[in-house]
Amino acid sequence: MDKLNSFVVAAGHSVNPAAWWQVFEDVLARIGARFARAEPRRTMRELLLGLLAPIERKNGWWLAEQAGHPGPDRMQRLLRTAVWDTDAVASDLRTFVVEHLGHRDGILVADETGCLKKGVHSVGVQRQYSGTAGRVENSQIGVFLAYVSPLGRALLDRRLYLPRSWSDDERRCAVAGVPDEVLFATKPELALAMVDAAITAGVPARWFTADEAYGLDPALRAGLRERRMSYVLAVACNIQVNTTPVQRERVDRVAALLPEQAWQTRSAGPGSKGPRFYDWAWVHIHDQAEGRHSLLVRRGSDGQLAFYLCWTPEPVPLVRLVTVAGSRWSIEEAFQTAKGQVGLDQYQCRGWVAWHRFTLLAMIALAVLTVITITQRPAASSPDVIDLTLAETQRLINAAIPTAATLAAVLAWSRWRRRHQAGAKRSHYKRRSEPATSA
Repeated sequence: MDKLNSFVVAAGHSVNPAAWWQVFEDVLARIGARFARAEPRRTMRELLLGLLAPIERKNGWWLAEQAGHPGPDRMQRLLRTAVWDTDAVASDLRTFVVEHLGHRDGILVADETGCLKKGVHSVGVQRQYSGTAGRVENSQIGVFLAYVSPLGRALLDRRLYLPRSWSDDERRCAVAGVPDEVLFATKPELALAMVDAAITAGVPARWFTADEAYGLDPALRAGLRERRMSYVLAVACNIQVNTTPVQRERVDRVAALLPEQAWQTRSAGPGSKGPRFYDWAWVHIHDQAEGRHSLLVRRGSDGQLAFYLCWTPEPVPLVRLVTVAGSRWSIEEAFQTAKGQVGLDQYQCRGWVAWHRFTLLAMIALAVLTVITITQRPAASSPDVIDLTLAETQRLINAAIPTAATLAAVLAWSRWRRRHQAGAKRSHYKRRSEPATSA
């Protein structure tokens, strides 16, 4: 702790590094009880510190080197075979987020993100559309749930999407360690399962929002209504709604017929360049299901339109729907931060258990970073200094995190990596030459 003590001595700074460790140790105390043995508990601590550290890659090799391990075995064992209650740790994450960010106006946001992969053995991998790449690629897709409130935002839960090419192949699933009870589920079904988990855990959230991939699913909308979860869901321009009890129209046609006075300018929330102002129109639609059904239309400065189906059990003002619609982008920003700051997509996990454990620990690291940033912000903002960002907080944390790396250790790891890569290269060349030899 000498480095931390010397950092604290840099007196007069507006932040309190000692408080960072209090947040970190609080998280460790919560999840440490889920580990039966001291060794994996210690490795978990080292992995979380590594996710917060400024290392080039945040996979098993780099994390082990950062922790001073002689090889990656301990990190890999933690993710693959060590005995610890992953579901209970996921519950601890929800509790931690709610304690620090919980608010009665909380919003649940669902979206997916992809991780590009080579080969066919990583669980859930296939050629499929990845929003990360913007095209069809060989990738894994994870569906995530974020929690957004006036106090901040954090990733709350995750599910790995298992395509039918996997769920229908029992042998392939068995090799990857997919539990027998896991069946094919659509992405909206995975999102609804996470909403159920949040409701069961008592997460204070009254709203749900997501993009078109989820908004177009009638089963998801019905499931949310059954759970009394208000929603603002993006939909495509060609979806039809009942403008009267007997007449249906495409939503873009409904928008085209609106008079100019139907539009109101409202902010969808703060952006990097200030408030995000759009024109909004709000149209009542007819539906046999109970509650208030409406169509929300957003018009940008370029004239482009976006459409949202909305439902609430009770009447709400337009400004609330606009706020919920604008919060959908929070999960995109959370993905960017999680990948850039704590390596959410830098894992080397082929199996079911390892994928869920690594993503969970990355989400915990992101939540720690978020809570530290929020608690270090002053009560009143200064016009001369912007508030701490997550990236800046991580820079400050890294000045205090002790590292076990020495020159001898770095050289040893360099040799270890190159030796391992040489073996992989020989195996790859051998496999490629086998068909020609057999011919």
